[in-house]
Amino acid sequence: MANIALTAAQIGAIDPKKATIKSYLAGSTITKGQPVSQETDGTVDPSDASTGGVYLFEQFRGIALSGGGAGQAIDVLEDGELYGFTVSGKNCGDLLYVSNDVGRIADAAGDETVYVGRVTALTDGSATKVARIQVIYSEAKAT
Repeated sequence: MANIALTAAQIGAIDPKKATIKSYLAGSTITKGQPVSQETDGTVDPSDASTGGVYLFEQFRGIALSGGGAGQAIDVLEDGELYGFTVSGKNCGDLLYVSNDVGRIADAAGDETVYVGRVTALTDGSATKVARIQVIYSEAKAT
């Protein structure tokens, strides 16, 4: 499993009008580009997929489009295409997962399988590869 590199300054929804973006309160410090999971108190924290991890991998809610400290509102992309992750060396259709490393996504499942989305290509003439994030609430594991 390899973590997917990201450039936080480039993290952003490709087409915000077609994306699902929701605001959540941060439960701890969150950095732009981190996958986040919802805690039982309704706040979100950085996700991890490690067995015995600190955060609730079962409640993956998306990728942070903004950062903030505990108690601050952050925007989270739940569904849509996203700039900022280095997926140019991946194949279109490759799955993306929450990593065992807190706040990272990876190209293979961690201890627990938590899907983030897939690699897709834009229609920009170069077929630029990007991350397609999709939270599927019906597949979330019960806590």
